Parts: sequence; C-alpha cells; structure tokens
Amino acid sequence: MNVEHSLDMVANIKGAFAAAIVDYDSGMTLGSRGGSPEFDLDVAAPGNSEVVRTKLEVMEKLGLREGIEDILITLDTQYHLIRPIHGNNEEKLFFYLVLNRAQANLAMARRDLRVIEQQFYMAAPGVKAGRPSPGDQAFFPANAGR
Repeated sequence: MNVEHSLDMVANIKGAFAAAIVDYDSGMTLGSRGGSPEFDLDVAAPGNSEVVRTKLEVMEKLGLREGIEDILITLDTQYHLIRPIHGNNEEKLFFYLVLNRAQANLAMARRDLRVIEQQFYMAAPGVKAGRPSPGDQAFFPANAGR
C-alpha cells in the first residue's frame, strides 16, 4: 500500500475532514487530502510534528519504554488523531486525521486508522512484517454500515 492509496483510505473514514502522512523528524508532508481555506492542512500537519517529537522526548525523560499508539486532541467540533506509522525505524512517519465530531465515530475511526497503518507498515519495502491482530486481515469497506 503506497502513500496515495493509504491517504485515499484514510480520507474515506466516516467524518474525515482532512488527512495527511507526515515525517515528524523534518515536518515534511508526504501527501494530504482535504482541508479548506479556513483549515490549512499545510500548516496543521507539519505543526503536529512538534506534538509527536515533544511526547517522545517526555516519554524518554520518564524512562517509558512504550510506543505511542495514537494521540487524540479533542476540540469543540473536531477530533485530531495522530497515529505513528510503526515499521522502519529510519522513517519517522505519522498519519494525521481530522474528523468532524458531529459525523465521526471515534472508536471506529481509531480502529480503521490502525488497520490502515498496519497495512501500510506491512507493505513498506524493506520492513519486516509484524503479525496482524485477529480480524485485521480483511479490509473494511469505506463508510459501510456506519
């Protein structure tokens, strides 16, 4: 699964308003979907690189030896979901998904993003594939039954 296909899948999550794949080391956006003149994804996506880097620094200072599953920022009308892409340790990427709170199902969006992240990781060249969780093999149809 490549960047463009992954972004298409993320953009099809119910309630998705904007989506991007970002390198949190450099802040560079590798690709994006959505946004609006009032919501500049070219500012928001790289800006959240600071969130990821800061959280990783705090975890290191605390001696926590865990990985970040996702980071949720809840606004009045939006959810901002940041999900690091696990795989090649040299690539420091994350999915950034902005959801409309009135339309989104947060639990389903987190699940869908996890599945997309796992498929992206497993399809990445040169990355050793991890074992998927039971039930993650079949991909969900976009927005079906939600």
